[in-house]
Amino acid sequence: MLVGSDYTLVYNVLSFGTAVMFGAFVYFLTQMKSVSKQYQAGVAVSAIVVGIAGYHYYRIWSDFGEGVMNEGYRYADWLITVPLLIIELLIVLGVAQKDRTSLMLKLVPATILMVGLGYPGEVADGNGAKWTFWVLAMIPFAYILKTLYAELQKAGQRETGAVAKQIKNATYVLLTTWLVYPIAYLFPIFDGDSEALETLRQVGYTFADITAKGLYGLMILWIAKARTEAESNA
Repeated sequence: MLVGSDYTLVYNVLSFGTAVMFGAFVYFLTQMKSVSKQYQAGVAVSAIVVGIAGYHYYRIWSDFGEGVMNEGYRYADWLITVPLLIIELLIVLGVAQKDRTSLMLKLVPATILMVGLGYPGEVADGNGAKWTFWVLAMIPFAYILKTLYAELQKAGQRETGAVAKQIKNATYVLLTTWLVYPIAYLFPIFDGDSEALETLRQVGYTFADITAKGLYGLMILWIAKARTEAESNA
């Protein structure tokens, strides 16, 4: 368990993460009617994602305040929210229903497999087990990123103006944010007794979650708004 300034930093970051998630939840709910009906489901899913994350962050934060770090809450959150992130993106990208269903049938099981393989390594004591599960989890991780990047590129080529710009921004957020997770995962392997690395891991996970859920949700909303405006002017 962390102590001193490391404890205070992680405690405050977890508190900040909780506040951001709940604040984003309320904001996304207020914005649902600002986009076309066909994209409202995407914004609703964004609200669900940050609402679920807010609950789990509250549990992590409150437990941490009592001297317990329960990584199970984080993985339970990812198990639910990561598939939803995939769904919300495919909705606002304008992927045809047939293609969207096909992609969901591939990507959603891949996200569940990725998170499910990551958890045993996260809680394992030995570095051998941590490396093994990290490598296994990276297989679906790489597949998901490659597939989503391809879909974002296709969508960006289909669109012009503000829509294309917002899709490009979402691509950057997706790639940079998701790469934080496998890096932070490895910190206990480098030095399991280092409070500095543990602090960096917890802070990294939290800000990656804020970006991947809150900021990414904003990107989804902006894409939906841009598409709504473009379609209304067509």
